[in-house]
Amino acid sequence: MKRRTFVVGAVAAAGALGVGWTLFPPRGRMGDGSQIPEGSGESALNGWVKIGTDNTVTVIMSKSEMGQGIHTTLAMLLADELDADWSQVRIEMAPVGDPIYNNIATVVDGLPFHPDDHGLIQRTTAWLTAKTMREAGVMITGGSSSVKDLWLPMRQAGASTRALLVSAAAATWKVPEAGITVMRGVLSHTDGRRATFGEMIATASTMKLRDDAPLKTAAQFTLIGKPMRRLESAAKQRGTATFGIDVVIPGMQYASVVMCPVLGGTVASIDGAAAKLLPGVKQIVTLNGYNGGTGGVAVIADTPWHAMKAAKAVKVNWNDGTMAGVSSAGLMQKLSATLDTDDGHAYLERGNVDDALAAATQQVKAEYQAPFLAHAAMEPINCTVQFADGKATVWASTQVPGLARRAVGKALGIASDQVTMKVQLLGGGFGRRLDVDFIAQAAAIAKAANGVAVQTIWSREEDIRHDFYRPACVSRFSAGLDASGKLLAWRNVSAGQSVVGATVGRYFGLPASPIDKTTSEGSFDQPYEYPAARVGHAIVDLPVPTGFWRAVGHSHQAFFTEGFMDEVAVAAKADPVAFRLALLANHPRHARVLTRVAEIAGWSAPLAAGAEGTRRGRGVALHESFGSVVAQVAEVTIAADNTLRVDRVVCVIDCGMPVNPNMIQQQVESGVVFGLSAALFDEITIADGRVTQGNFNDYRPLRMSECPAIVVDIIPSTEHPEGVGEPPLPPVAPAVANAIFAATGTRLRSLPLRLS
Repeated sequence: MKRRTFVVGAVAAAGALGVGWTLFPPRGRMGDGSQIPEGSGESALNGWVKIGTDNTVTVIMSKSEMGQGIHTTLAMLLADELDADWSQVRIEMAPVGDPIYNNIATVVDGLPFHPDDHGLIQRTTAWLTAKTMREAGVMITGGSSSVKDLWLPMRQAGASTRALLVSAAAATWKVPEAGITVMRGVLSHTDGRRATFGEMIATASTMKLRDDAPLKTAAQFTLIGKPMRRLESAAKQRGTATFGIDVVIPGMQYASVVMCPVLGGTVASIDGAAAKLLPGVKQIVTLNGYNGGTGGVAVIADTPWHAMKAAKAVKVNWNDGTMAGVSSAGLMQKLSATLDTDDGHAYLERGNVDDALAAATQQVKAEYQAPFLAHAAMEPINCTVQFADGKATVWASTQVPGLARRAVGKALGIASDQVTMKVQLLGGGFGRRLDVDFIAQAAAIAKAANGVAVQTIWSREEDIRHDFYRPACVSRFSAGLDASGKLLAWRNVSAGQSVVGATVGRYFGLPASPIDKTTSEGSFDQPYEYPAARVGHAIVDLPVPTGFWRAVGHSHQAFFTEGFMDEVAVAAKADPVAFRLALLANHPRHARVLTRVAEIAGWSAPLAAGAEGTRRGRGVALHESFGSVVAQVAEVTIAADNTLRVDRVVCVIDCGMPVNPNMIQQQVESGVVFGLSAALFDEITIADGRVTQGNFNDYRPLRMSECPAIVVDIIPSTEHPEGVGEPPLPPVAPAVANAIFAATGTRLRSLPLRLS
């Protein structure tokens, strides 16, 4: 009885503690700086900043810089609250392992709730998710979440450090703190005394960190909201910036890989005799398929060229695996056939859509399709690893350093805390570097090098043919209109693979969930006020490896939704902008963005005629993603031979507080160009399990000569900042497709957009 009483009491106590834990807010993310390495004269005052006696302010960065300018933008948050001298600000990557660097925002935003849903279940789930991710999440750069995630932690760290320096000055000068001001890295007292941050850092480092320092109001910002230049731009211009592929270690060797042409295949046997006779060859290594990748062969040599040449000389017999005989055409047919019998999981249900459709005077129906897509980042896949004395050092361009460290430990058979990650600049990511297959593979190669550092580099062909692809997707719509053209009902169901399910399996070996918001995002979560609606998605298990691609589900669901919205507007004999505005009566933020883009684009005026024999059209699209609202108007010209040119794209974005307008404009332009590449040219096709594209000649980006004029307008706001890197991409394809229809009367429902 005593034992039973003890057990019952312990369980009850644990339950009470668990309930109590849920009631408290997530722990703060300030940190004490104990894990930050300090150089001579430096003191880490918390987990986000250290200051040197030379007055340098080093901002600790937990997000990867992959061209989005995030290091500059995040440094602005801390430096503004600190009142630092911007010319003295430096960047240093955060150590891996401290939970203060876990990304909370991207996981909370991934919960399957509509943006309008702020009910008790949504609030409770978000609360508990935030608490859990604070303690057991991952350090990740993705989901356009970096500023959103660190808007408060960076500012709090800056404000706390400023308060600490003021306290140090007050103690040193024996004056009240109220008489001390801070400006551009200098503390001043009303009596004329002045001191730099560096002169006060020794005293400040001995004092207790304050976590109650007040934050500035928007009116007090001196950096936030200003168009600041990138901190790393000068180094990039000089060629001194270090990307993953730029890493050089004394005595380093190089590896080139050749993987099974069939996705997921493995090595049956090799004949490396010819390769071993070539200059500079050190070793030939047989590789497994790591973290969802494909098996292959690597050659280690003294130069990259020698390694590449020798890798091609290795004769390999392959085990093709389960993808043999698979074609993308057959997979698309399977997705379409799924919609004949499967309504999928409903992410949005409003009213009785069946009754509303039955009562409609007119019904509109359509099916849309989008292909598999590769990431094709400009910097080829690469990773440098040195494994010696049971420890590993990894130099990598990665969006997930913690998961990468874990994968390296597993590949080498060592504890992850024996792996040191050195995150480099990324020459593009777009989600590809959220996967760690190439990092685990590089570790396995380095293991064979007997303590020598090895840099593994993939060719462009291996990169494109062994990616984790944006899923293909098929989507069907039905809409009902009354006699006056008013929308009564909206039904939509799509079919495709689950990216979250695939990546969770690769990361952690966990089974896939039957619910994945990313499969339906861009369709169920839009602001339109349908009288009756049902939006669902059917997850289909296909053998193609998939991963997060820029804007994820929004990248294709926006094309489907905004394309069909235009079809319904045409059926209603309504202006496309006016038709959308009628469905946004209770969404003034979205209506403002849409109205603004129409004004800038001159929507109400006729489009200027093109040259003789050409047809011109203008199309609009509105889309919300990652917390931001974007509207675009595209203008196109169709030549007599049906060749297409996009002449101009007008883009209006409301992303909340525009922290750095320079970076926002650059990301909007980037999103438009990236989106146009996918809209006009790109697709991954598979034949007999093999990806048929291999380089920029057949998987091509938009050329400079093809780039349209891009007009960017940023809505002023003092609201919490939202995502920027991905939201400009989703509206591009539908805006162009709608413009093509306006010019030709032809409705294109498949990507890439082709008139002939």
